[in-house]
Amino acid sequence: MDSLIDALRVMAGKAPVTWSDVIDIALMSLLIYEALKLIRGTRAVQMAAGVLFIVALFYVSRWVHLQTVNWMIRNMLGYVVFAAIVLFQSDIRRALAHFGQAPFFRYLSRSEAANEMIEEVVVASSLLASQRIGAIIVLARDIGLRNYIESGIPIDATVTHDLIVTIFQPKSPVHDGAVILQDNRIAAAACFLPLTVNPRLSRDLGTRHRAAIGLTEESDAVAVVVSEETGKISLALDGEIDRALTPEELSERLKVLTGARRVAPRPATASYEL
Repeated sequence: MDSLIDALRVMAGKAPVTWSDVIDIALMSLLIYEALKLIRGTRAVQMAAGVLFIVALFYVSRWVHLQTVNWMIRNMLGYVVFAAIVLFQSDIRRALAHFGQAPFFRYLSRSEAANEMIEEVVVASSLLASQRIGAIIVLARDIGLRNYIESGIPIDATVTHDLIVTIFQPKSPVHDGAVILQDNRIAAAACFLPLTVNPRLSRDLGTRHRAAIGLTEESDAVAVVVSEETGKISLALDGEIDRALTPEELSERLKVLTGARRVAPRPATASYEL
């Protein structure tokens, strides 16, 4: 309380405000705001109200000289802290996880998350190719694919090879269409993609390959295509398609492309009429 009064006196004396003061106030405001968002609608709201009441009662007891109340609060405060940690351990874990998802930390872990996503895509593509199950897996990059995502069925799930393989099973109600991955998550399935009208494409390319090429002609997305007829894996980029990739080649190409480094695809002369 005394320190608060001293601070108010300094402010009343019009002490100069430095950049560190501004940063200090901004950080505290942000922390308080995030804390209020976390406890909103949870049982922690009642706990926070109780703590504020006890703190207010502590200062009131000092001000009006309620010695017994002040003594009881001072001796009970330590136990209240430990009780709160035990009772609200799940909420504390959720809060720490929430702060760990802040933009700064997401930037640091983005590369690792992208690598994990790519490995799941490669495993799923390999499994689908071995079973001769057709599939289109689109990886969004800088240009958003909102129009195409809205044409499908929203999923918003973690990228796993099991889920991707399940989506493209012939008996699945969402197997007909493309799966779009955005922000390292499965955004939607059964998405409709535009077909290319490029007359130079080889006639043996099916609808899936033409849809993948058509999408990459209109955006910077990367599309992985698994052929139902041949079981081969192809990669479409910038209106070109690279066919018959091995899982290792697919993994290396996707790692480069999702790392925001544009590279030219390998010569794909087999995709054009000779």
